[in-house]
Amino acid sequence: MSSTTKGQYSSTDDVIDLLKAQHGQIRDLFDLVMHSEGQERKEAFEKLVRLLAVHETAEEEIIHPMARSLPGGDGIVDDRLAEEREAKEVLSELDGMDPGDPAFLKSLDKLRMDVLTHARAEERYEFDRLRDEFSPAQLKGFAAAVRAAEGTAPTHPRPGVESAKKNMLAGPPAAIMDRVRDMIRDARDKD
Repeated sequence: MSSTTKGQYSSTDDVIDLLKAQHGQIRDLFDLVMHSEGQERKEAFEKLVRLLAVHETAEEEIIHPMARSLPGGDGIVDDRLAEEREAKEVLSELDGMDPGDPAFLKSLDKLRMDVLTHARAEERYEFDRLRDEFSPAQLKGFAAAVRAAEGTAPTHPRPGVESAKKNMLAGPPAAIMDRVRDMIRDARDKD
């Protein structure tokens, strides 16, 4: 995540406010990618991929396990994980496409609708219940844990890695590979 993006969320101590703010940033990035062209679209899409990857990893490591502890939480989380896996598969395909390809926007629009529907479901069925069940001090602790998880998360989607355990095992090596890949890509783009 860029330092600008991190700075936008550093002022909130509540994990629900943090995640909802990120959902807003995701919506804004989808709009920017959809309505831009050329290098601007490419850069906006790279930011979107990175934000989605680290955001979902943090939710899978921190938020979903907490939600499972709530009555009926297993079903709620299982539904969100299925949505996340589908979104990661589409995002992985898009991540390998040329943003100028006409098929890119069609696939991106489908992903946008799926991700925004997923975010609304998280906010309604998961986040609101977490706010009701956990104290402000606990929500503050979860926000710190989410930030830490995002700091070590892979920056590209990993379909099939939708659990806290799988993220803990596969995440660190994938994060290193992703971050090196991003640095190489950024260096090439500057040439």
